[in-house]
Amino acid sequence: MNSLDLEKSLAELTIDVCNIESVSGNEKEIADQVEKTLQLPHLQVHRDGNAVIAKTNLGRSKRIILAGHLDTVPVAENLPAKLMHFEREQVVWGRGSVDMKGGVAVFLKLARELATPKYDLTWIFYDQEEIASEKNGLGRIFRNSPELLQGDFAILGEPSSAQLEGGCNGTLRIEISTKGQKAHSARPWMGSNAIHSMAEVLQKLTSYQPAEVEVDGLVYRESLNAVGIAGGVANNVIPDWATLTVNYRFAPNKTTNEAIAYLENFFNGMSFIVTDQASAARPGLEMPEVQEFIQVLGTQPRAKYGWTDVARFSEMGIPAVNFGPGNPSKAHADDESVPVGHLQDCFEAINSWLSGA
Repeated sequence: MNSLDLEKSLAELTIDVCNIESVSGNEKEIADQVEKTLQLPHLQVHRDGNAVIAKTNLGRSKRIILAGHLDTVPVAENLPAKLMHFEREQVVWGRGSVDMKGGVAVFLKLARELATPKYDLTWIFYDQEEIASEKNGLGRIFRNSPELLQGDFAILGEPSSAQLEGGCNGTLRIEISTKGQKAHSARPWMGSNAIHSMAEVLQKLTSYQPAEVEVDGLVYRESLNAVGIAGGVANNVIPDWATLTVNYRFAPNKTTNEAIAYLENFFNGMSFIVTDQASAARPGLEMPEVQEFIQVLGTQPRAKYGWTDVARFSEMGIPAVNFGPGNPSKAHADDESVPVGHLQDCFEAINSWLSGA
């Protein structure tokens, strides 16, 4: 088994990391290589399944966690990765380059460089982030070895165009069902059309005005959308059932229970069932150490509209932000690619902050 070569440039290292195919559930090879790569004198390395945790133990007053996932969504004829020029900039093209092997490459380089950081560091490279929440490697580590996740602040290397994104929206998925009565479609008056009965719900969604909510100085935009619909029996039968799936992305001023209560009020007593929920995370920018990082970046933080694992850290009582290379809109795309400039910007910002340079 070869380890990854940390002497290579960030672009070359990103290509090598991308070329270790690691679709969710197939992370053993990349975890093996990351584990071997992190066998450095200043790091204590732990393995949990296909997750790797490496820690400095220098007795510093604070501990910073830097975490990234090793898995990707399925490959779509976008491996092997390669270096390309696109719109006058150099990019690494290939599956996982944005989400989030570019960030993994940056963190691996930093893990070697930051041998005597100003704060103690915990590096977490975990598995199965892209699939069902209960399989998430970060959650598994917390269940198995919560002491490995102790820290004062966390950076998640999710793509953020090398800009600091605080917190994240929460998410709820609900199902609203309507019932009717079957009849032959030639005699519809003999039945009741459940799909037609969904019109009131759809009209409510059409009239929804997205809220913009300020939380700790950052503005989060909420959204409420129908994302799926099912119903009907046959082409000549009036349907006696229909189910609409709705997704609500809510700002971190609400708990999941408060978000559910909001939907109960919005739908004015219409019954629904909650099929999935994940809490939001507040920005977590108040700590002096985080303010140091913001000063190093020289740009103002912005809100994270999507849900990320910063919410898991928040549930553990650890403030967390998103900061990583790559445009989030390129994540999971067939033409996924990360600008080499983003890789360098992220590396230099974190290195400058944590080395005290």
